[in-house]
Amino acid sequence: MSDIKTVLDNLRRPRLLVRAARHGLSDYNRARDLRRIVGFGASNSSADLLEKLIEQEEHLEEERKIGDGTYSIARHIEVLIALMAECRLLPREMRA
Repeated sequence: MSDIKTVLDNLRRPRLLVRAARHGLSDYNRARDLRRIVGFGASNSSADLLEKLIEQEEHLEEERKIGDGTYSIARHIEVLIALMAECRLLPREMRA
């Protein structure tokens, strides 16, 4: 879990992307959105979910940086919203 915390602590993204994700947090519904974002084989373990979300977000960030034609900003924002929401479910000592 400390690896996840380190990754999250070092995550730096464009301000507009983060603001859009924060704005979407209020509409996030874990039961509805998580399966669509992570996939049908999603486990309920917070650590596993965060690892999958971090992996997806890193892939999207790489696509964004290189200007890949398949990059979807909407998808990137969805993944960031899920990542932020799932981080809020971590125990307080793991977030601090």
